[in-house]
Amino acid sequence: MKITSFLRHRTSDLAVKKKIILQQNLFTFLLTGEKTVHIAGNRVTIQPHQFVLLTAGNYLMTEKLAAKNAPYHSILIFFDSTLLVDFFERHNALIGRQTKQAAGNPFLVFEKDEFLANFTCSLDMLVGDKQVHPELQKIKVEELFLYLVMHYPKQMQQLRNMNYETNDEDLIIRQAVTSHINSNITVEELAFLCNMSLSSFKRRFARMYGNSPNRWLLEKRMETAAQLLRQHNRKASEIYYELGYENLSSFIQSFKQVHGITPKQYQLSK
Repeated sequence: MKITSFLRHRTSDLAVKKKIILQQNLFTFLLTGEKTVHIAGNRVTIQPHQFVLLTAGNYLMTEKLAAKNAPYHSILIFFDSTLLVDFFERHNALIGRQTKQAAGNPFLVFEKDEFLANFTCSLDMLVGDKQVHPELQKIKVEELFLYLVMHYPKQMQQLRNMNYETNDEDLIIRQAVTSHINSNITVEELAFLCNMSLSSFKRRFARMYGNSPNRWLLEKRMETAAQLLRQHNRKASEIYYELGYENLSSFIQSFKQVHGITPKQYQLSK
């Protein structure tokens, strides 16, 4: 396996949620478009004024095209954890003492300042049709790490602490389902984010919540829908998308399944 690899990724395909298993860590520098990343306990959307570092693991990713049908375009830097370990050992004085603590999200989001915007431009010019020389790849990654350590020390300390991962599978499931209650995400995708088989995920979920994941998510989403309709007097057409539904008819059908009446009838009855 290569320690580092620089790649250009450009696509004009419509946004589709994909299951991604990263064997290495990954920097994604957006040039155009938008990227949404789901993990077990959170999700984040990245714009071109930002870039993201993802550690090795399971993710759901959606890439959206830029306005005016411009393609999604990004520069990817894959790198092995041995590169990080070596960097932290060589620059221990810059980073400070490591403290053992539970890891947070397995990603870091950075805002592009002037230096990082120019760094992204340099990558764009560097990554062409030919493979970037391995030694030059190492120098560019070292340059990036050094800058991040000096200007984003807390995030880099967090990256250093990511080696201390939790093995509490029940906690992982709780984080996954609570952070994606209002997301358009399937139970199969939740199991993937938790790095479990579908049957194991369903079995553990039923033991923890006394219900199937599909039914539990449906009831929680419809509880939120009822609150929005009742307390905030919003229309079903205004809230269905933020509750994870692609169309209004599916939302109305789900609401009726739980509450026995349509959202409009529900509002009139209160």
